[in-house]
This record gives sequence, structure tokens and C-alpha cells, in this order.
Amino acid sequence: MNKPRLEGARQSRTRFADRYNAWLRHHRLSAADSLHRVLSNKLSTLMTFLVIGIALALPVGLNVALDNATQLSAGWDSPSQISLFLRDSVTGEEAAALATELEQRPDISAVQVVTSEDALAEFSALSGFADVLASLEDNPLPNLLLVTPTTGLEGAAVGGLRTKLGERQEVSEAVLDMEWLQRLNSLMELSRRIVMAIGGLLVVGVVLILGNTIRLAIENRREEIVIVKLVGGSNPFVRRPFLYTGLWFGFGGGLVAALLVTLCLWFLRAPVSQLAALYQSDFTLKGLGLMGSLNLLVLGGLLGLAGAWLAVTRHLADIEPR
Repeated sequence: MNKPRLEGARQSRTRFADRYNAWLRHHRLSAADSLHRVLSNKLSTLMTFLVIGIALALPVGLNVALDNATQLSAGWDSPSQISLFLRDSVTGEEAAALATELEQRPDISAVQVVTSEDALAEFSALSGFADVLASLEDNPLPNLLLVTPTTGLEGAAVGGLRTKLGERQEVSEAVLDMEWLQRLNSLMELSRRIVMAIGGLLVVGVVLILGNTIRLAIENRREEIVIVKLVGGSNPFVRRPFLYTGLWFGFGGGLVAALLVTLCLWFLRAPVSQLAALYQSDFTLKGLGLMGSLNLLVLGGLLGLAGAWLAVTRHLADIEPR
């Protein structure tokens, strides 16, 4: 009589495809569950969205304003020109001879002579005081040379040229017409760095706000985390829903920031257009655009993930079954 064959316990092996499908399924469930939890607490979620949105909108809005200012100043940029106001004793013939001499310099491309008579006629036509100027016995304007440096000459070299020309005996004063634009560009560069510093501080603040929000969520679900760990749940398994919670908070804050910046630009667009029309300019405010808004959403999501990761890594290790 044959005895029944006895078999021992066999180790079950899970296929890689099954593990991947389970991992993907848990991601979907964690994302949906965390989104449901975020949207279920409407008031607290809205407050968190607003805090994050305002913190992100401030540096982004200032940066958009600087971009518009840069766009406006780009239209003013022109080759640097040095105005040489000659002494009263210099006649028109001497001014023309000086212009011919200066044109021979390799760092000067052109010199235009503006006589005192031409300057007075132009000023009379533009100012509207032709009758008053006609009553003057003497012409108060000096002869003028407009010196254009060679193309490609750097700002320091142009400044040195202005200094050398101003030291000539015939010259009363030398003025670099583009100095004001260089000062404006330097001021805008300083402003941009200040905005970057403020933005960096606010980004750190957003990460801390999100970290504190996730920490409260962890404390509220402490018992659930303990039970999951008791039945064998790993730290990545427990961490995943909180990371998605931070991601949703970051996306919501980025969306609020984009809406705030767009609303502010819409509020300012009409008066800016009116002011530009008074100066015969076609300048219009430029906003974030589609890509800028998407980048803001991505930035908010990444900050949400960073804040959630810091909070979960810090506090999850303290929650262990006893």
C-alpha cells in the first residue's frame, strides 16, 4: 500500500510585475486618498493655500515687474554718445576744425557739429518759446559736438574717452548721454538681486509652513501609522500618502500664486496702457503666460514635496509600535 506523499512548506516568490503593479496601485490610492483628505478640510486647506500663494506671489510678482521694466528700458538703449559743450570763445569754424581732428581718433566713429544758432533754432521750435528767445540780445547756447564712440567700445572705455575729451582746452563740459541708462541698469540689477534674496527667504518659509502642516497631519494619524507598522508596513509605505499631501498643498499654493499675480497685472494694465499712450508708446504689461504659470505650479509642487519629506523623515522615525 502506497503511503501519501508529504510535502513541506514552499517559499512563495512574487514576480517583479506583481510588485510593480502593487507599487503603482498604492501610489494611485495614496494620491487619491490624500487629495480627498486635503479637500475635505475646506477652511484649513484654503488658509494654507492662501499663505503659500501669497508667499510665492510676492517674489514672482516683483520679478515680473522687473522683467517689464527691462523690456521698457530696452527700447531706450542706443549707442553711447558724448556731448561736448564748447567754451563761449570757440567759434563755429574752430568747432568744425575740432570735429575734424576728433574724427581721426580710432575710438571715435563720428562727430556731429551743432552750432549755437542751430541749437537755438531747435530749442525754439521744441520749447514753444520762440518769441521770448527772439527778444534775447545774445545767444546763450554754446557750440556743441556730438561724439559717437566706435561700435563695441565698452562702458569703461567710453567713460575714459569722455574724461580725456573733457580735459581739452576748448571743452567746457563733457556729458555722457548714456550714464543715466547705465545707472538705471545697475539699479535694476540690484533690485533683481534683492528680489532673489527675498524670494529665497520666502521659499524657505513655504517649506517650513508645509513641513509644519504635514507634521500636524502625522500627529493626527499617529495611531493609524502604528497599526500599519504593526502589520509590517515599511517606512516608504507609510511616507507615501504624506508626500502626496505636501504635493497637493504645493500645487494649490502655486495655483493661488499664479491667480494673484495675474489679478494684480490685470488691475494695473489699464492705467499703464493710458500712461504709455500719453508718451506715444505701445508698451503693454506682460504677465506670466502659460509656461510661467505652469512653472509656478511645478515650483509649488516641488516645495510641497520638500516640506513633506523633511517633516515625514523627522517625525516618522519617532512613531514606532511598543
